[in-house]
Amino acid sequence: MNITDLQPIPGSVQSDSFRRGRGHASGNGKTAGKGHKGQKARSGAPRPGFEGGQMPLFRRLPKRGFKNRNSLDIVTVNVGQLNCFEDGADVTIEALVEAGILKRVGDGVKVLGAGELTKKLNVKVNAYSASAEEKIKALGGNAEVI
Repeated sequence: MNITDLQPIPGSVQSDSFRRGRGHASGNGKTAGKGHKGQKARSGAPRPGFEGGQMPLFRRLPKRGFKNRNSLDIVTVNVGQLNCFEDGADVTIEALVEAGILKRVGDGVKVLGAGELTKKLNVKVNAYSASAEEKIKALGGNAEVI
């Protein structure tokens, strides 16, 4: 759950489509639902989150690190995990998901060289490490970048 997923409980928020300050008979006349005097009754009331001059919560909490907005979420698979496929099979991203090797795809899939490969495979993913590409081609397989 993220803070952006939060929503008010159904029924707790009323429609804002009625006109205020149109006389007593409207049920929202005179002070137009703003009560009597005070800062909140006037125009230019403070912004949401204003704490009356106290140091606001968002400035009190520590901020650490940084998240690069251009970074990619690359999911990795080791060469040793590809042994579950049959000899000569085409290994695509969809095939990796079906075999249960990948649970999520993210922005791409990269094959790393950990483990031993014992079968000739035609692998089609987004990227390979140098050692993974060597191991796949050593057995007569094909390492294609999509």
